[in-house]
Amino acid sequence: MTERRSVSQILFGFLPQQTVDVRGGVWKVESWRGAINEVNFDAESLRRELCRLARPWQANGKDGDFVLDLEKKRAGIQVKTLDRERGVKLRPFPRIWFCGSCYRISDSSTSKCLCKAAGRKGQLQFVQYCDKCAELSEPYIPLCPLHGECRINFPGTATGAEVLFDCPTCGKRLREGFGFPRSACGSLMKANVHRAASVFTPRSVVIVNPPSRTRLQEMRDAGGAPRALGWVLSGMRARSMTHGVPSAEALRRQLLAQGLKPDIVERMLVAALDGRAVEEGSNQLLLHPAIQESAEEQALAIAVAVSESRATLEDLVARSDPGSNPADRYRDAYPLALAQAGLERVDLIDRFPVLSGHFAFTRGATDPGASYLSAFRNSRGEYIVYGSVAETEALFISLNPERVLDWLRRRGCDGGQAQRSAREAVLLAASSIDKNERSPVLEQVTELVHTYAHRLIRLMAVHAGIERNALSELLVPTHLGFFIYAATRGDFVLGGLQAVFEGSLDKLLREFVQGERRCALDPGCARGGGACIACLHLGETSCRLYNTKLDRRVLFGSEGYLRYSGNKGDHIGRGPDV
Repeated sequence: MTERRSVSQILFGFLPQQTVDVRGGVWKVESWRGAINEVNFDAESLRRELCRLARPWQANGKDGDFVLDLEKKRAGIQVKTLDRERGVKLRPFPRIWFCGSCYRISDSSTSKCLCKAAGRKGQLQFVQYCDKCAELSEPYIPLCPLHGECRINFPGTATGAEVLFDCPTCGKRLREGFGFPRSACGSLMKANVHRAASVFTPRSVVIVNPPSRTRLQEMRDAGGAPRALGWVLSGMRARSMTHGVPSAEALRRQLLAQGLKPDIVERMLVAALDGRAVEEGSNQLLLHPAIQESAEEQALAIAVAVSESRATLEDLVARSDPGSNPADRYRDAYPLALAQAGLERVDLIDRFPVLSGHFAFTRGATDPGASYLSAFRNSRGEYIVYGSVAETEALFISLNPERVLDWLRRRGCDGGQAQRSAREAVLLAASSIDKNERSPVLEQVTELVHTYAHRLIRLMAVHAGIERNALSELLVPTHLGFFIYAATRGDFVLGGLQAVFEGSLDKLLREFVQGERRCALDPGCARGGGACIACLHLGETSCRLYNTKLDRRVLFGSEGYLRYSGNKGDHIGRGPDV
């Protein structure tokens, strides 16, 4: 049987070990036929991101040594892309059918029923699964010991525990529910309809992927992550991290990472400063190692993203005819809209290099770390990421660091050292780790950035004329920013984000600030967390945090980010608090 589906639908809905509905039946995905090995990806960045994503499962001992294997490099990583000609291999699952007339169960969809009914047989929608080892099995069907038959009786609900099995000949009651079989690991299995999230939840990964190995090596030779961090902390004033001279702090971290002794590094810095080979910048940042690592990785992701293409608002002004309406708009209306929206910059990236895919799945509770993480692997023990590597269009949005720092202070956060820039002060504040190894400041900033991204995506889809699920996010919260990028369809890039950037960015941002901030499900939504499907949630293909860390109050509450224009404390926007 051959069935046509789009590439994106297969990528997100036809993964190995997943059950799917096709042509009125239930099927299990066996494999991607002849999946193509992708070679143009940054294995080290992917390895680090996979480890980060899987840490909740590792902390609960439910990752099957996935993180340890990657950290110790005991297993390789492959990225598999779809062969569009060969597609995927499916098989019927479960192989349990029932007569549409008498509900007698059969193991064949084509055999004649004893009741002589000629209608098409229905297929059982229930499967059994284990959340401890991710095993999936067909339900066991009890047979009458005398007649060797079984009839299924549905209660009219989706609750498997209420399904009744009896003998169609003698009426003997055989079992209620699907029983309590055990999986290979010895745990009790559960039953549910095959489409339920508890039966299969894919776990996704997205990284900014270098456009080429040559470009990646150039950036490493130029200083790598330490220099990228210095470039971002300086406000991204240079066109890219490889333009201009590095900051003293960036060079310091680069030399220390090469194994040089601190006293030698400081003497080299003095010589470099005398020769104007580096920028003096601020004093050395003393960050918590986890925050330092995260800040450097996210800074490098930003640097990689803009390495091939970057258009700023200044570029729009320079390219437009002086005195024209577009020039006036770019020079006056755009900066005003950014200031009111609490943004420092919006940059267009028309060749955004991104790797997106799925590396594992879970069965059972969907919260990270709650159930067993089953990673995709091949026969050689290598870990597999089923996905795609592409260049698409994106916008990089960065919040105003002074506004963020003021927002944190109003929420009781220590503002950091006075001589530091706002970006550095936020990073230093985020380095205060509590006894649970968490950063309360970074969690607040992540919630702010994530909520901002979701509201902007929902509005962006309307202004760009794009389906909402065709836009995705990639967060870089340590640098108060995020990417909104267009989901790829083969080699086709939509162009809607560029149209908004060049023609209606000011209108979009005004609506973001002044538009409706209440939810159709208020007051219930506001009381229940300030985020729901009616106001902030996005599809699972768009959100990297599974619609967690969201709250409208961080934007529009009494102490919300958009309730003040900055340090002056002037209110902006309209409408009641949420």
